[in-house]
Amino acid sequence: MKVTIEIDCTPEEARAFMGMPDVRPLQEEIMADMRKRMLEATKAFEPEQVLKTWMGASGESMEQMMKFWGQMAGAQRKEQG
Repeated sequence: MKVTIEIDCTPEEARAFMGMPDVRPLQEEIMADMRKRMLEATKAFEPEQVLKTWMGASGESMEQMMKFWGQMAGAQRKEQG
């Protein structure tokens, strides 16, 4: 014997029926806090400082990176040739 029961209800109704808490207010509060923090972080964003952090204070890091990619391209040409 096989019995099938179909229940048509909204997620809110199912949550209440199963005794689960409504976490929507908590989610909204967390999202608002995250939004506020992200907006504050973008105000303090300075592209020049980010590049200095990534590339170092001098141009040496950039030169080293260009040399590295040049060597990689040269090695690939040797393999193909």
